[in-house]
Amino acid sequence: MTKKERLAFIVYAPALAGKDRRAIDSVHGMEKALPGLRLEWQISKSGRPIALPQRDAWIMDNIDDGGFPLVCNGDENYPVTVWGRENSGLFSAGGQDQFEVHAKLPLDGPVIASAAAVLEGVAEGARAQWGRATPYAAAVDIAYQTAPTPEGPPSPRRGLPALKLFKHIRAPEIPYYLGWLNYWSAATAKAIGFPDPARDADLLSRSRRTASGGWVVQLTDAPLDLDDPAHLDALLRAYERFPEIGGRSPG
Repeated sequence: MTKKERLAFIVYAPALAGKDRRAIDSVHGMEKALPGLRLEWQISKSGRPIALPQRDAWIMDNIDDGGFPLVCNGDENYPVTVWGRENSGLFSAGGQDQFEVHAKLPLDGPVIASAAAVLEGVAEGARAQWGRATPYAAAVDIAYQTAPTPEGPPSPRRGLPALKLFKHIRAPEIPYYLGWLNYWSAATAKAIGFPDPARDADLLSRSRRTASGGWVVQLTDAPLDLDDPAHLDALLRAYERFPEIGGRSPG
């Protein structure tokens, strides 16, 4: 894996309520999960890091339009970033506004080893319904499952199933898509029917329960690489197992 490869995280949570501490709780969860990580810098207009001595207060003061500005680790050679935004109910499941937290980290050994804990920390801090962490290359392929073409419908790659647009998903606890690592809250797990001990033994062998009663579910031992036939098969089998994901269930 090259130094340029990135692991992209995103979690979907109920919209922030004003100066909501979930903004900084999501950052705290990320820092706690990755030893030595401190996200105490902002990025200047020229692209240079600027130290934030009172980072938490700065984030709370700068919550705007349901999100918070990007903060980073201040290391231009090893960038780690996180930021939050609100997605309007016009474009979100169940017509409800959502708070999204996005993070990007280098895809290397230390991050891979801590990735499940990072996803859990961000998601539980944000009180998310669901989320995922996926290497950038695989995330692009997965995005094509919902991306409209000039003719209208999605044009999935690699035989992956077409998924409904986010705004057509019936409820916010239903995941829009799968990733390498998947965070499913207790409500999400119930909605998609996980776990079923008879059907999910393989997934359960790579799953961890969270403090809130949710799950972090890992599809493959190594980061998802859809050029690997075994990885592609694992993703296809997971979509087959959970038809609710992406709004594909006939019900």
